[in-house]
Amino acid sequence: MEIYQVIKRPLVTEKTTLAREANKYHFEVDRRANKIEIGQAVEKLFKVKVVNVRTMNMAGKKKRVGRVMGRKRDWKKAIVTLAPGSSIEIFQKV
Repeated sequence: MEIYQVIKRPLVTEKTTLAREANKYHFEVDRRANKIEIGQAVEKLFKVKVVNVRTMNMAGKKKRVGRVMGRKRDWKKAIVTLAPGSSIEIFQKV
């Protein structure tokens, strides 16, 4: 899988902003990607050293539109821990 297909977008919330102090960054990733592919993609894209990758499958929430019940799509979240002293500059601007 190509590295630009593995990482879909960074997740920016209050919780993820606080986790950046511990060098942990959150991403939405492709559901078929494994931990090794995610780690390699982050290292190549942002030129940092990855120490650990944790992943979880997130179930889509149920949403109601009038009388019809629907669902959002399922997705995969990755928490990437970087080596001490390294950071991703894109997150510093947010």
